[in-house]
Amino acid sequence: MNAPTTRRRTVAQALVEFLAHQYTERDGRRHRLIGACWGIFGHGNVAGLGQALLESGDALPYLQGRNEQAMVHAAVGYARQCDRLSAQAVTTSIGPGATNLVTGAALATVNRLPVLLLPGDVFATRPADPVLQQLEVPHAGDVSVNDALRPVSRYFDRVTRPEALIPAALQAMRVLADPVDTGAVTLALPQDVQAEAYDWPEEFFADRVWRVPRPAPDAEALAEAVRLIRAARRPLLIAGGGVHHAEAEDALRDFAGATGIPVASTQAGKGSLRHDHPADVGGIGHTGTATADALAREADLVIGVGTRYTDFTTASSTLFAAPGVRFVNLNIAAFDSHKLGAAALVADARAGLEALGAQLSGHRVAPAYEAGYTAAKQEWERRVDAAYAAPDDSVRPSQTQVLGVLDALVDDTDVVINAAGSLPGDLHKLWRARSRRQYHLEYGYSCMGYEIPAAIGVRLAAPGRPVWALVGDGTYLMNPTEIVTAVQENLPFTLVLLQNHGYASIGGLSEQTGGERFGTAYRFRAGDGTYTGAPLPVDLAANAASLGMHVIRAATVAELRAALGEARGAKRPTCVYVETETADTVPGAPEAQAWWDVPVAETATRPAAVAARQAYDRQAAGRRRHL
Repeated sequence: MNAPTTRRRTVAQALVEFLAHQYTERDGRRHRLIGACWGIFGHGNVAGLGQALLESGDALPYLQGRNEQAMVHAAVGYARQCDRLSAQAVTTSIGPGATNLVTGAALATVNRLPVLLLPGDVFATRPADPVLQQLEVPHAGDVSVNDALRPVSRYFDRVTRPEALIPAALQAMRVLADPVDTGAVTLALPQDVQAEAYDWPEEFFADRVWRVPRPAPDAEALAEAVRLIRAARRPLLIAGGGVHHAEAEDALRDFAGATGIPVASTQAGKGSLRHDHPADVGGIGHTGTATADALAREADLVIGVGTRYTDFTTASSTLFAAPGVRFVNLNIAAFDSHKLGAAALVADARAGLEALGAQLSGHRVAPAYEAGYTAAKQEWERRVDAAYAAPDDSVRPSQTQVLGVLDALVDDTDVVINAAGSLPGDLHKLWRARSRRQYHLEYGYSCMGYEIPAAIGVRLAAPGRPVWALVGDGTYLMNPTEIVTAVQENLPFTLVLLQNHGYASIGGLSEQTGGERFGTAYRFRAGDGTYTGAPLPVDLAANAASLGMHVIRAATVAELRAALGEARGAKRPTCVYVETETADTVPGAPEAQAWWDVPVAETATRPAAVAARQAYDRQAAGRRRHL
């Protein structure tokens, strides 16, 4: 009887070879599960995974980053652009390299986007204790800083023996490929174990395909959903990110076209329908359109498709105000399907929409309802036009006018990326999404510093598409370093850098909640110790240029139009720098159409806070539980 065939490899070598042979498959199309590995090397991974990646050559491409958190953001941008069917790995040293992963891991898990984290860890055999960068916990000898990744990981394991890698690696791939459980997956790798050799079974290195299913809805649940939809007089569908992840846009378009049910979108779901589809009524919730929010207040049935119902979507549980409103939730995750006391339809978004459409054949909303939301949509489009318009080309543009110039330039192929500040609200209300992956807003975690590395990830996933990272000055100062990575890897994208001299979004929120914009402006401290209203002597455009970007400064609307046009065709990373007009007399995006719950001090001495609390109590009185 022949002995099983084995290969002698170190743990790191075996893991890299294993990752190179993992695939996902959906609808008969196969994808590399792990497309590349980002890494910054230090003690803890340089002699383990670093050596293994060098030895593997092109089997698992290596990408060099500058900041560990940013590497995770880049991997997340890549995974989202790939509809979660392909992901990337990130390796770091022990200590600060590992803890820098935590924010990126939280972002990935909150947004349910796959990323594989491979942080180095302290010695499993403890030849010296402590080692450099080791956290000593007096009551627990098996704790390291990597344990900080446990609560933000969908799967976590520490591989303390070579043979333990086999089950750990298989579980890691299972979670990465699971449309319900996916998120950050962490395999902590002690530095001595990475370098230890072992005789691995040949089967560990065989091609392995992880099939991503499209579960169909249960027949009884489907019948109940159909009954509720047929009985509704004012139904509204909310498209969430699950529509994109399931590639269900065509099914949604057919469903909306056949039934006439209006479709609003969350930040993650925007673009599920083209902006000019008759049923598309724009964003919903605190940053939504007047059209969508008015429909939500009057809806007698809300059909949620692939949405988590965050507080921005529900206006902190005040938006769905009709006394007898019911919910039907189509979601691949049972956890989300049962929210708001809904009739749960646990299924893949595409499979579920197709099943609903087949059962609702011939059903359509009343003509008066359709005519009403069509007229409201047209009125909102006029408000968008007004926000985008500048009085003439010689003026300094406002933030919304910057969006208007970009809106006039892009086509279906462009990807617009943003995550934090005041831009998400303006984009959700105003942006006219033209294709399924044009609108790329990370708003589950709303992480400042996401946009530039995410642009790199999107370019790696979709090399032929123009990519725009829209960034305010506050976000830019958080994390500009991956500009160097884009320059090094020759990954053209355009950074649109908006300078408004402060944390504008939180400044506005502070004012609304009685904080009087405290701590949100960038103010210059003069020699006598006082703060003035003068802008800081900081040149962000010069900083971007120093990191290797081609920089175009635009002072007027006309210059901005020319700069964006030049940047879109650029063959190198390019920054368009524009100082935006912030005067109150400049038209901006329409105000928020729905509430957001940010608690205000119950007692205070300053009049602004007292007035803000009174307004808060009025709004909070509209909260309700949907049971």
